[in-house]
Amino acid sequence: MNSNKNQAVEGGSVNLIGTGTKITGDINSIGDVRIDGNLVGNITTAGKFVLGPNGIVEGNVSSNNADLSGEVKGRVNVNEMLSLKATARINGDIITGRLAIEPGASFTGTCNMGAKVKNIHQSAPSLNATKTA
Repeated sequence: MNSNKNQAVEGGSVNLIGTGTKITGDINSIGDVRIDGNLVGNITTAGKFVLGPNGIVEGNVSSNNADLSGEVKGRVNVNEMLSLKATARINGDIITGRLAIEPGASFTGTCNMGAKVKNIHQSAPSLNATKTA
């Protein structure tokens, strides 16, 4: 019974990487993660990811929800809601269920929003196809 209680606490934990801290390597978490420092590597979380205004991620981001205020150099994949704050700078592709962008935020790359995109090249009908009666 005690182990179930510990798992519930770990699942709801918030992991914080503070200003001035640099981590090289991948981060995997089932809880929420906030980065105000620098991560050189990928981050994957089943919870919410928050990137502070001075935070930098040089790698891919994958989370359930995300609020980004800092800089990401890599792909951002968010299952539900991605919020780009005014100070956010994204250099990479975005894949998300929903997107909110404040004035001043910037991103360079493509954005796919809504339903999961499997392979748009195989599922899209040919643009050169002709109809026959």
